[in-house]
Amino acid sequence: MIPLTLRDWRAWQPTGTVSRDPRLSTEPRPKGTSVPALLRRRLNIVGRAVCDMLAELDPDGQSIILHASRHGDTERTLEMLYALNEGNDLSPARFGMSVHNAMLGVHSIASNNQRSLQAIAAGGNEVAALFSEARGYFAEGEPEIIAVFSEASVPSRFSDHLDHPVDMAAVVMRLATSDGIPITSRPLDEVGSLRPPQPTDVISWLLSGGNLPSPSQRLMWHLSP
Repeated sequence: MIPLTLRDWRAWQPTGTVSRDPRLSTEPRPKGTSVPALLRRRLNIVGRAVCDMLAELDPDGQSIILHASRHGDTERTLEMLYALNEGNDLSPARFGMSVHNAMLGVHSIASNNQRSLQAIAAGGNEVAALFSEARGYFAEGEPEIIAVFSEASVPSRFSDHLDHPVDMAAVVMRLATSDGIPITSRPLDEVGSLRPPQPTDVISWLLSGGNLPSPSQRLMWHLSP
């Protein structure tokens, strides 16, 4: 199996964590200053946080970027469904910003990144999908991949249908196959198959150096210093 290493990371979690690590932002409303104002107004706060973190980890706009989100921007999606139900016309701009690759599209325009940008939804297995897709690019000879995992707040009218609460957060990881902290994996049956991991779980994993106190999530990876 192609090795994975973690070269750097950034994260944003506005609530529920306290850390002095400079790689973690707890800013309630990210400013999105990496994106010009006319583009910035299209982004929700998660998109602004992600674009700012991408600007730090990929300042030259030369990296292949993978973005995973289980639910995406459900607020915009639900608003469009309600509009359709009421017989109203849909806004092309609202539709364009509701899809999983929307924030990467805005980042690519702002940074002139013309590399491959891929969006993933994997039914709760987003972290595994990100690492698997990254290995595919590494097999093709890419030296580095940027992996993004994000979730926005789920509207209350939809949250009752979820198996688990969703916490708003985002994490961006710069992955490679060498010159970083090795990421090792275990088979899923060794850690159980409880709540699928969210970005907040990955952030806790990174802050703890890969040592989570209990296998309460479907996190199968360890950082080996």
